[in-house]
Amino acid sequence: MEQVKLTEVVNVMLTPQFYTVKKEFLPVKYAYQAKAIAPALFDGLLEDGINGYDFLVWREEEIWVVIAYNMEKIVDFLLSKGLEQEKIGKIFFVEQVRERFTSALLLGESDALVVLNNVMVVVPQGLLSQEEKSTSHFDAYFTPKNGVVIRGAYGSVFSLSQTILLSAIFLLFGIMFFVEGSHFADDGETKGQIQTLFEANPTMESSYSRKAIKAKYEKIDKVERTKREVVKALGAMIFKGVSLSALDINEKEFKATFACENIAVKTKLKTLPSPVEIKYIEIAGTNDLIIEGRF
Repeated sequence: MEQVKLTEVVNVMLTPQFYTVKKEFLPVKYAYQAKAIAPALFDGLLEDGINGYDFLVWREEEIWVVIAYNMEKIVDFLLSKGLEQEKIGKIFFVEQVRERFTSALLLGESDALVVLNNVMVVVPQGLLSQEEKSTSHFDAYFTPKNGVVIRGAYGSVFSLSQTILLSAIFLLFGIMFFVEGSHFADDGETKGQIQTLFEANPTMESSYSRKAIKAKYEKIDKVERTKREVVKALGAMIFKGVSLSALDINEKEFKATFACENIAVKTKLKTLPSPVEIKYIEIAGTNDLIIEGRF
């Protein structure tokens, strides 16, 4: 790839050299569940282990496609070619639109991008026939629906609901700061700022309301943190000899069924730590183990 100089924001599509892909049948329903399990799928396959890698998942019929990528390495390469972070919109992976590559796509003078065994790969152009080298050009037709954003490059990494929640929390803390500060500073400017905030948010004028809102968001934050820790712990329970057969998570509780290769593996599974109190249920006549718990 030659050096470039950008004058506007562009999207970038990465070829297979920048990621590792796996396709697996996973007994889960939602993408966030598949993403929680993703690190276990790549155990021992990534250059630097699991640390430093992010995962992109999507479903193709009954199969989950999981891509592991190291954003730091990707950014370093893009910077080396003149693509500054603030000029990069979204990053895509060719595997996301594999079905649109109906013929080879030439890369430079020596390589080509092709579909091989239902996976996107880079091969030498010498392996292609002259007819295969006659391909259409790369354009916006290949743009996937979803991409990833470099954290800190521009914009926000938070969803709308997260932004609203954070805004409410910061507003509450701001008012509490001014109220507490009024005990130490009795100048007119501080009082004016407090009064302006109260006029815009009259419900905050009551100390009872402020405490109630603070308690509400603290409880929500605690529960959500616990859920994330539980999903992370369940993902760590998938190792050699163990597979996840079923997973059900709702607002109050979770239930996971693990298929164990033998009794020794099942015994080891029981020793793994959990962020919440859990209950083990053994299925008679099998080595399967059900783990239940509440948030």
